[in-house]
Amino acid sequence: MFPLIGLIVGLIIGLLLNVNIPDAYSSYVAVGILAAIDSVIGALTANLQNRFNFRLFLTGFIGNSAIAVLLAALGDQLDLQLSLAAVFAFGNRIFINFSTIRRLMLERWDERKRKAVPPAED
Repeated sequence: MFPLIGLIVGLIIGLLLNVNIPDAYSSYVAVGILAAIDSVIGALTANLQNRFNFRLFLTGFIGNSAIAVLLAALGDQLDLQLSLAAVFAFGNRIFINFSTIRRLMLERWDERKRKAVPPAED
């Protein structure tokens, strides 16, 4: 629940504050945000599976964001699009975690419907 609240608060603050990112840093910010979104979606998945650990979330959030930004910076130094590796990796994990969240939510929905409907008497 904390990651979702943090995401919502961060989005609200980001929309209220008009922060301009220089074009030179936009790719770094983009992959950093993508890594952060991946961490938040992963935390939501872990929370639904009753496996959420704040220390794992925090270290993954910071570590994944740092690796993504460093990969983008290295790519700029080598004149390669290494940031695409981060985009593909985090994008893939976001979709996988979203499908897991969807499956878990549908299973819970079905379980609640089964409990709400009394068995038919013959």
